[in-house]
Amino acid sequence: MTFSHPMALLLLAIPALLLWAIPSRTAGLVLPFDHHAHPTRRALFFVLSACECAPALLLATALIILAGPHTMQQPKNARQLTNIQFCLDVSGSMTMEDRYPKARTAIEDFLALREGDAFGLTLFGSRQIRWVPLTKDLDAVRNALPFANPARQPPHMSGTMIGAALRFCRDNMITEATAGDRMIILVSDGASSDLGDNEPTVIADELKEANIRVYHIHIASDPIPDAVVDIARATGGEAFQATDAASLRDVFTHIDRMRPAEFRSQGTVPLDFFRPFALAALAFLALHVVGLLGVRYTPW
Repeated sequence: MTFSHPMALLLLAIPALLLWAIPSRTAGLVLPFDHHAHPTRRALFFVLSACECAPALLLATALIILAGPHTMQQPKNARQLTNIQFCLDVSGSMTMEDRYPKARTAIEDFLALREGDAFGLTLFGSRQIRWVPLTKDLDAVRNALPFANPARQPPHMSGTMIGAALRFCRDNMITEATAGDRMIILVSDGASSDLGDNEPTVIADELKEANIRVYHIHIASDPIPDAVVDIARATGGEAFQATDAASLRDVFTHIDRMRPAEFRSQGTVPLDFFRPFALAALAFLALHVVGLLGVRYTPW
């Protein structure tokens, strides 16, 4: 065990002097009120001495705690950060069949599953909006979701440009994600007008180069666009179809199982060692209170 402030231990001389003075104190004046001798009560003497020593012992433990005791602990595991960016479609079609409210509820449930990860939120239609940068403050994402309602978006957001949105998220992820895995969860209900020709392969290569895995959740009854499926699988992710609230929750839970939180060893680290001294201080405080209330020293 070592101390952060070892010089503070010099102050232990104060309670040490108090403890030395208490047993050496002479007895008080004896007044034989009942005119006969009394036997020596050694047990009571020790109890009274212990109660008198309690304040000094309490001071000693307080000084030790102020000195900052710590010990080297065995290797521990720390959660490895996962950077997760929601890429949420807010085009006009997302207002149909309560698609947006279902998606919003599922996202909020997923946030609760992944406490400790960093989340971001990007809205897209014909254009892209960086709504919330990557943050571990999950309330920032939760509070932003009501303002992402597709019914409140301007007219130029009515289209669907998935390719441009994925590239936009990739650039933001490279800028903001400093460590850990990178994941984009694309939530959309339609096909994209910018994924023709060889674009899916090019976009998938760009995402893989940035170490980003894409999961796509298609919240419409029509088939999932092949181009989006190809991008997701090429990056190591997957595409899912979910048309109601229950299936959306199941998909997010499945993604959580596919990409569980990872932990890495931190090695041996110094940690505070306050617990035994705090318990001792509580015991001395209790002894002092008992002495004040029922076993008080009388100087005669």
